[in-house]
Amino acid sequence: MPWYAWLILALALGSILGSLLLLRDTAKKLPLSEEQLKRIRERSAEQDAKDARER
Repeated sequence: MPWYAWLILALALGSILGSLLLLRDTAKKLPLSEEQLKRIRERSAEQDAKDARER
């Protein structure tokens, strides 16, 4: 491969990696209250039970 193909390939991979790192750094954790967490866990358990019945 010519040198400019390697350069384009390196730039593309660097761009992808840089974007992923930027996305990771800007991601924020959602502050959830205990009540919200409880509801999420209950819904998850209900969905798991429903999925188990369907199998």
